[in-house]
Amino acid sequence: MTRAFAPAKINLTLHITGQRDDGYHLLDSLVVFTDIGDELQIEPARGLTLEVTGPCATDVPGDGSNLILRAARCLHPSKGAKIRLQKSLPVASGMGGGSSDAAAALRGLSEIWGEPLPQEPASLGADVPVCLRARPTRMSGIGDRLDKVPTLPQSWLVLVNPRVAVPTPQVFARVASKQNPPMPKKVPAFDTVHSFADWLGRMRNDMEPAAIGIKPVIATVLDGIKAQPGCLLGRMSGSGATCWGMFDSQAKAQRAARSIATQNPGWWVKPAEITPL
Repeated sequence: MTRAFAPAKINLTLHITGQRDDGYHLLDSLVVFTDIGDELQIEPARGLTLEVTGPCATDVPGDGSNLILRAARCLHPSKGAKIRLQKSLPVASGMGGGSSDAAAALRGLSEIWGEPLPQEPASLGADVPVCLRARPTRMSGIGDRLDKVPTLPQSWLVLVNPRVAVPTPQVFARVASKQNPPMPKKVPAFDTVHSFADWLGRMRNDMEPAAIGIKPVIATVLDGIKAQPGCLLGRMSGSGATCWGMFDSQAKAQRAARSIATQNPGWWVKPAEITPL
């Protein structure tokens, strides 16, 4: 048996820079991963099965549309495995949970089956290639261009989801402008989390206004995060509804998470650390 971790993927920036004739959107995003996420247990078996447990299991499809099962068949069309997914991340939340689960499945199945990772993992979704990396990355194009970034300073986040799903296609459809400036040509090196947050504050998530238009509670989440003592910056991740706040210490992030969770007991709230490599 092997274990595979599927970390939460967080978009610290998300600039929409264009749209191709085939409808695909062009993006420029600084993506990071955290020390919280889903967990997979994988062992050889005669057939391919998936068992999903955990606090967010009820929203996960168990049929052939599940990205984990699709990833398995992408790696090998007929080999078997028994896969157990402990689902801790909310579904359709802007944290790349399904894509990260698929990437973790590919890593684990590659190990137990002795199969090389697929050459074109993007066939499983635009986020799967960056989730296979699972380290800070500048993702651009349609998700097909992945560039290294300088080592980021130690940073802590509070992740908050009001337990509402936001379908990504609906958000893209409501984005006011599809032609927006990218990030600067180079992501600079940062000495401190404060200089990092200051730079991020000059960047954007171009999907945030559209997502708020669909689910106004996102604005309430952002207000709650930004009101926490020590919060350096608050922004939405991906197409929402998960939002994050950045802090310069674990203690401050934990206090903020406790405060938000106490005031909003129905929300999903977690402190997390950005994994640097």
